[in-house]
Amino acid sequence: MTVERIRVAVTGAGGRMGREVVKMVLEDEALQLVAAVDPSSGPVDAGIFAGHSNTGVIVSATLDEALSGAKADVLVDFTVPQAAYGNTKTAIEYGVRPVIGTTGFTPEQIEELDELCKEKGIGGLIAPNFSIGAILMMKFAAEASKYLPHVEIIEYHGDQKLDAPSGTSIKTAELISQVRQELRQGNPKEEETIEGARGGYYNGFRIHSVRLPGVFAQQEVIFGGYGQTLKIRHDSYDRAGYMPGVNVAVKKVMTYTGLIYGFEHIMD
Repeated sequence: MTVERIRVAVTGAGGRMGREVVKMVLEDEALQLVAAVDPSSGPVDAGIFAGHSNTGVIVSATLDEALSGAKADVLVDFTVPQAAYGNTKTAIEYGVRPVIGTTGFTPEQIEELDELCKEKGIGGLIAPNFSIGAILMMKFAAEASKYLPHVEIIEYHGDQKLDAPSGTSIKTAELISQVRQELRQGNPKEEETIEGARGGYYNGFRIHSVRLPGVFAQQEVIFGGYGQTLKIRHDSYDRAGYMPGVNVAVKKVMTYTGLIYGFEHIMD
């Protein structure tokens, strides 16, 4: 019996993450690349992004153009915050399940997109991070905060990252806040002599964003207690490390209805 392959479209296909997604799809026999979007590459074969020979998929300049004739099942988006919301709405309108790795969505946008997915009877996923190790870091941090409620987050990315703090640090903070009551930390009389020196405020604790060339993606969650500290840290060194998670997401999103926020909810 022949198993029907999942038909995948990729936006931002010529970008650094997009190229990894195209390669992952082409190398998995359960998946089929049916559309690719990259406004700046021109009408070239999508295989050029992954070092493959002729795939028969010509890169489109717009998502509407790509989806209008592709009959895609899933859209994978690793673009920029300014484009991802519109791309997600467009995909849902076509009945295509969005798997979104771009950050910057507001809670209101996520709620709206969830309703749209339910109306169409399709699943969707927005995940600030697809790395298995990063998800475990978040889970461990949430567990530790039950016992060590004094916490700060430091996240490190390259200097070209557009949003701060990162989606991963915000998701970590949300998970911590679900199990930790708000506790305003530090000396109540503390004063910033340079604005922002203490980082961004979230539910009583701080998030610090480092942006430097030469950095890829790291995050550490630091807990303080009497006479001790605990540090939970995750380091990413290569974009390929996210692809096992993206692969799982593409397959899982076919099995449920509604939009899920956070890859941890679909991990086995």
